[in-house]
Amino acid sequence: MKVVTIPAGIYAANCYLVYSENTKKAIVIDPGGDVDDIMAKIEELNLDIEYIILTHGHGDHIGGVLELKSFIDVPIAIHKEDEYMLKNGNQNLSSQMVMGTIELNADILLEDGDEISFGDLTAKIIHTPGHTPGGISIKIGNSIFTGDTLFAGSIGRTDFPGGSYKEIISSIKNRIIIYPDETIIYPGHGPATNVKIEKANNPFLR
Repeated sequence: MKVVTIPAGIYAANCYLVYSENTKKAIVIDPGGDVDDIMAKIEELNLDIEYIILTHGHGDHIGGVLELKSFIDVPIAIHKEDEYMLKNGNQNLSSQMVMGTIELNADILLEDGDEISFGDLTAKIIHTPGHTPGGISIKIGNSIFTGDTLFAGSIGRTDFPGGSYKEIISSIKNRIIIYPDETIIYPGHGPATNVKIEKANNPFLR
């Protein structure tokens, strides 16, 4: 498995290209903007994109979805509890962001435990609410893409509508850091980390 990180859009949300070296089958996680850069990397690596998967419905993580889908017409997947956010620019906060209102429909509504296969890789969906009601983390191999649930040394905001501090802490403690210490964490913003580092150093988890 290979991972390419593209900090995308004015809010530098991490867009991830995750692909199999063997098959070149790939997924795009959270294309928040800068679609030209995303497409250039897809073409450079000759990737065959099969899905666009969204960790949650906030504008900074969905800003490039419609443009990207115009180039690669693949299914858009989001957890069912965040579907309402995609359809409403006020709910997904894009109407308050510089990119302007973004509203779209998902093709696939995910639930906890769902699995999405691409090539010889499988993405397991872990429902991790707290930042948003339908926030998910995506486990592929020994890596977890945590969206805005868990960051290196921090956690996602819980003061937006639908957020819950109690839920986000529960999600992190009971659904993410239960995995082996060497499990790599790829967050929605900022650098990668791992389970061991976050258990030892994240002030929100002490």
